[in-house]
Amino acid sequence: MKKILIIEDDRVVASIYRNKFLGAGYKVEVAVDGEEGLAVVKNFRPDLVQLDLMMPKINGVEVLKKLRADPEWKSLPVVVLSNSYLMHMVEEAWRAGATRCIAKSDCSPRQMVEIVGTLLAEEAPAPPPPTSPAPTGGTAFFRAPTVPAVASSGEADAAFQMELRKSFLESGPQTIGVLRTLLQNVLKGEGDTARLASISELFRKVRSVASNAAVVEYAPIARLSSGLEALLKELYDKPQNISASSLRTVAQTVDLLEALYKTGQNYQAAVSSTPGVLVVDDDLIARRAIVYALEKVGIKCITLEDPVAALNMMAENRFDLIFLDVDMPGMDGFELCRKIRAQPSHEKTPIVFVTALTDFESRAKSALSGGNDLIAKPFLFMELAVKALLYLLRPR
Repeated sequence: MKKILIIEDDRVVASIYRNKFLGAGYKVEVAVDGEEGLAVVKNFRPDLVQLDLMMPKINGVEVLKKLRADPEWKSLPVVVLSNSYLMHMVEEAWRAGATRCIAKSDCSPRQMVEIVGTLLAEEAPAPPPPTSPAPTGGTAFFRAPTVPAVASSGEADAAFQMELRKSFLESGPQTIGVLRTLLQNVLKGEGDTARLASISELFRKVRSVASNAAVVEYAPIARLSSGLEALLKELYDKPQNISASSLRTVAQTVDLLEALYKTGQNYQAAVSSTPGVLVVDDDLIARRAIVYALEKVGIKCITLEDPVAALNMMAENRFDLIFLDVDMPGMDGFELCRKIRAQPSHEKTPIVFVTALTDFESRAKSALSGGNDLIAKPFLFMELAVKALLYLLRPR
């Protein structure tokens, strides 16, 4: 019987994956931090490790480095399951020797079992008899329904997944209440130390939401909370980037998470795999920066430097989101925005100004011309990326 080690500090997520692997016929152990994971590897001697990156004591990258430094575990398959928006950590994981790096928001436990089966180059073995219950403890936003270790039929598996998602969505009011309390602590933080501590706590809770949403296969919340997780980590790592603009984006994201919990099963994603995003800015560097920021969350866009050309393009093509500079030759962003609003196809299209003009008068003009939001230059890449997710994922 092949053995799987799950190194994951979110106990609810770990329990669900554990039961999935048990149901597929594997022997499974769980470690809740990197230090424990390294100890379990030596005693349990797994055939494959499923590894999270953001963990207490020793993070996933360091676990990988220590494993690869030992000749005995040089070729042990290690599947990293983490937030793909934390690109630098994912890149470090690849360099440290990860076998596969997979985004939590894009991979369900069922898909993970298939990936593991492929990596181990064998068909899933026959399911074993029921074993000991899944590990418990820790604080979770929702309680996972009890799942048998014995593999169920496809119909029963689907029913369990529906029950799991229902439990997750019912936890929404409690989850949002916790997030709002932590957000208020961030906003009212007195002194850098207190504010950073609050950001760290909010980051951990948002990370749990992202993991749980991925497990229950609720992509809108998984994707949005993953973006917020990455933004909060950047604010924690570089506190000089904490600003009124970035904190407003964090608050807007919590608001949208609440709306997504409420819409629940009736939600129809507004964002397609290839949303239409247009960027209009006469500055080449600024355009490239926006493209880079959007690519961090898998969003492609069209960029133009000429406002007139942009207006003509919008007359013939529909876009889901538009980013505009203000100070452009020939036609400034405010005038362009008013003309865009005159087009029936873009009467309600979200428009976000990205500009160095952030005084009160400019903010007032952006709203009066029909703009939905404003980001100050120079901007954080992750803030702009999260802002794009905010408007693309809003229930229509």
